[in-house]
Amino acid sequence: MRGTPTGRQLRLGAELRKLRERAGLTSTEAAQLLGIKQNQVSNIEAGRHGVSPDRLRTIACHYECPDKALIDALTAMTPDRKRGWWEEYRDMLPTALLDLAEVEHYGTALRTAHTAGIPGLLQTREHAREVFRQVVPDLSPPEIEHRTSFRIKRQGIVFRGPEQVPYQAIIHEAALHMRFGGRDMARQQLSHLLKMGEHPSITILVIPFEAGGFPGAGQPVYYIHGTVPQLDTVQLDQAHGMVLLDAEARLDKYRRVLDRLAALSLTETESRALIHSIILNL
Repeated sequence: MRGTPTGRQLRLGAELRKLRERAGLTSTEAAQLLGIKQNQVSNIEAGRHGVSPDRLRTIACHYECPDKALIDALTAMTPDRKRGWWEEYRDMLPTALLDLAEVEHYGTALRTAHTAGIPGLLQTREHAREVFRQVVPDLSPPEIEHRTSFRIKRQGIVFRGPEQVPYQAIIHEAALHMRFGGRDMARQQLSHLLKMGEHPSITILVIPFEAGGFPGAGQPVYYIHGTVPQLDTVQLDQAHGMVLLDAEARLDKYRRVLDRLAALSLTETESRALIHSIILNL
């Protein structure tokens, strides 16, 4: 039995529960098939009890799961004794932020869309710090610095790590005119966007005002692709805090939202030109 499960451990348990339910089995029936107690099945599905790769394959066999790619992906999610880099922030930040970094770390592609702000992974340190100063309720100075440090560390891992993944950011023109911290900071942030757009794994697209209406109600969306589509994750920032979604209907919805937003966007070259023109007019 482990302590408080991480987001990845919770997701593994949830996926095993989905496999059991697709097989039409109750937890009691599953326990009988596996030769274990019913509470062990419940603890595995709640992420409170670890499962070995061999046991996971046995479970998938009893649940008659035919999807080999999914089984392989779930096996790769079984407990890893190595501590992730985010664990150094365990007593400094909300658990949800650590869960996001963990999911992001194992992502195979990243897509995000913002209409009223710059995506966190593309923010300068000064811009990020100013964003955290606007959080309600107010954060203490140490909390602001911890969150800023964490965001910059995530950037380094995603964009300068040994396994860089494709990252697409869709930003509405409105967000480019926001002047967090004043004119000089805004100019530095937009110049940073142009620099980041030169990175081989980063694509920055801008939705111009002329595009008119757009789907998603302006809510920031962060889509993290897993090793198989069933293990994708959507992160949303809401008034009450951050949420991670993995229901198949939600995943399909936000994939389509991001596709439609990308279709409304300027090309990469046109997006760079628009960002440059806004810098000149600041």
